[in-house]
Amino acid sequence: MGRGLLHHIELYVSDLEESLAFWGWFLEELGYESYQKWEQGASWKMDNTYLVFVQTEEKYLDIPYHRKRTGLNHLAFYAESHEDVDVMTRKLIEKGTRILYQDQHPYAGGPDHYAVYFEDPDRIKVEFTVG
Repeated sequence: MGRGLLHHIELYVSDLEESLAFWGWFLEELGYESYQKWEQGASWKMDNTYLVFVQTEEKYLDIPYHRKRTGLNHLAFYAESHEDVDVMTRKLIEKGTRILYQDQHPYAGGPDHYAVYFEDPDRIKVEFTVG
């Protein structure tokens, strides 16, 4: 395994079906494979790392998530090239995904940082970047 490597990330989501459609497609585009599935959740795995999505319990749904509050801000994934970012950007737009910082795209992270930034159904920011 590798000491210090990320083992897994678990996200609670407001609408499991919608989140699985969003994340399943994106993660499979990156090479992740479906790993686990149960009534209240599912996961995708690549090598030794996996991402888990679980339906938030009804009693907690009235507490909104916002990436600028304390807690998770965003998840960033490596792209292979500028073209990889461009192809993913087109696919995201075709799927109706909200692209962030469109006026600065693809250099919203600075002149040396080529990436697309977008949001999942719960408005968690996701980054797909060359580096």
